[in-house]
Amino acid sequence: MTPIRLLIIEDDRKIAEIQRRFVERLEQVELCGIAHTLADARDQIDVLAPDLILLDVYFPDGNGLELLRELRASDSSSDVILITAAKEVDTLRSALRGGVFDYILKPLVFERLQEAVNRYREHLERLSGLRQVAQKEVDALLPRSTVDDSHPGDDRLPKGIDALTLDKIREVMASGDHHSAEEVGNAIGASRTTARRYLEFLVGSGELSAEVTYGSVGRPERRYCGR
Repeated sequence: MTPIRLLIIEDDRKIAEIQRRFVERLEQVELCGIAHTLADARDQIDVLAPDLILLDVYFPDGNGLELLRELRASDSSSDVILITAAKEVDTLRSALRGGVFDYILKPLVFERLQEAVNRYREHLERLSGLRQVAQKEVDALLPRSTVDDSHPGDDRLPKGIDALTLDKIREVMASGDHHSAEEVGNAIGASRTTARRYLEFLVGSGELSAEVTYGSVGRPERRYCGR
């Protein structure tokens, strides 16, 4: 899958450096730039056209929510995760009206950023695999609780697991053959990391079993099959 091109917009250089280090630890994410002012951010967005923006709210030269509104007014394809110390409900309301993908309070924790970016990647993967949508696809794409309790036949699902992708994994595994996470990811149009997360969930729930095999160069590989 093509890496997510990400832009950091943060006026505090130390915080921006922490975010840079976090981003470089994420799989399939390419840091395309860092902006410390809104003026610089506008220029970088115009030139780099990032897929995803990590955006602060308070800047010496303005408010990040103003930039968010500008992006939506111009029909920009860049999505935004707001990372801010702002805890005011009005700020949250403005961010939601502006269509942020996620809202993370500082201090930023790596695991929370990783979770947000993984959900964003899955969001893109679902969109790319659709030509038209039914209500269940719309429900899966729109922002909802990270716990899915609306899918018949499934108990409440944990964070990072959605019913539609889970059904795709089950269809692939229904063949009874052994598959690696990479093979399953290719079959459903998702990353190896995403496929592995779902496969391990199914192993944990008892639907699948897993065994370690060794390739021609002796590299261990985990392969999955139905019970």
